[in-house]
Amino acid sequence: MDIFLTNNLTNKKEQFIPKDKKNIGMYVCGPTVYDDPHIGNARPLVIFDILFKLLKNSFSKVTYVRNITDIDDKIIKSSQDQKISTKKLAEKITTSFNEDCKFLNCENPTYQPKATEHIDLMIEMINELIKKGFAYAINNHVYFEVKKFSDYGELSNKKLEDLIAGSRVEVSENKKNPEDFVLWKPSNKDEPSWDSPWGKGRPGWHLECSAMSKKFLGNEFDIHGGGIDLIFPHHENEIAQSRCANESKVFARYWIHNAFITMSNEKMAKSQGNILKIKNFRNKVSGQVIRLALISSHYRQPLDWNDKLIDDCQNTLDKWYRLYSSNIKFVKVSEEVLKPLYEDLNTPGYIANLHQLYEKANKGESKELFVSACKFIGLFNEDKEQWEKYKKNKVSINETEINNKIELRNIARENKDYKEADKIRDELYDKGVLIEDKDGKTLWKFK
Repeated sequence: MDIFLTNNLTNKKEQFIPKDKKNIGMYVCGPTVYDDPHIGNARPLVIFDILFKLLKNSFSKVTYVRNITDIDDKIIKSSQDQKISTKKLAEKITTSFNEDCKFLNCENPTYQPKATEHIDLMIEMINELIKKGFAYAINNHVYFEVKKFSDYGELSNKKLEDLIAGSRVEVSENKKNPEDFVLWKPSNKDEPSWDSPWGKGRPGWHLECSAMSKKFLGNEFDIHGGGIDLIFPHHENEIAQSRCANESKVFARYWIHNAFITMSNEKMAKSQGNILKIKNFRNKVSGQVIRLALISSHYRQPLDWNDKLIDDCQNTLDKWYRLYSSNIKFVKVSEEVLKPLYEDLNTPGYIANLHQLYEKANKGESKELFVSACKFIGLFNEDKEQWEKYKKNKVSINETEINNKIELRNIARENKDYKEADKIRDELYDKGVLIEDKDGKTLWKFK
């Protein structure tokens, strides 16, 4: 089955046609490790993990690269605030990030390169840009001259003057033009630095991804992903410097971006004071609940984060876990079940398919397919004992209500309305009550 993806380079949904069917290349911007990742950072982790799984299901080899930015102005400032070295801070946050990925049950990418391990490649790319007339050195800085690249703004689908007017552009008297962006900058005495033809310093943020993607995927590759906030200036600048340095007409063929997570319909951001860190969920709820919540709306739509969303996903997985057993044999998930994912990663559509498969499996049909389809998107990675550890300890129903519900269920069963009886049983289960029919009686207990 063909895969269709919304390509922000063309602003339309297109059939995915790879450069080389025998080796798919995907690069996704990873974290800048200056602070623990928040739930907004988790969305691209899970979305592109699912895309990775889908691609591997369709092609024999997929190379997935997700970088670690471990040198940046934010890292330097945060290390100074915390009075620790940038290296120690970067190592600490990278460890936290990797633990978050494990918590969310994301597969490891093929490569996870660190910026500080590829400075030589960045210096080499800067030299190429200077030699070809796209960059200039001044006062120990090197800048990319944006006007020299005629396709600048193609990804953002905006003219240069509109991009500059609508963004915060770094002001510097060293620049020839306000829109030019830094490729290399000098470091202060107490900051990390590397030797270069332009003096001791460090690379610009945008350059890091261009150098590392080239090393692992070549001058041209299939998919570049990240959050929608990276379109400008980060991804726009990547395209400009990569195409100019490599003398290529294409950098990445498909640009895929996920929308923001909001809280009360406001973007999650430090300035809003609404940051929720992934690590704070680890001991409170299963990573599967967070994962299911993150894919509950289409990746191109904003996702509003709230307690009801978490409760709904918890209750859904509680219900689904009734049919799970680690002994169930894994079977290949049919293309019919996977169809929504092939249609631009329509995860809500896929979840709807899972609900249908659950209903069938609950009647004794295709339990293996239901469990396998859940596993395909990274669910059911914990056994029942681990799952129970995270279950909520609150009960939202009293004894009188329980007995009334059981009576209604018994009436439904007498009338052979088994759909209604199952619905009442599920409602009780969602409220923390487990019922069992034994010797003609219905017994119950708080789970």
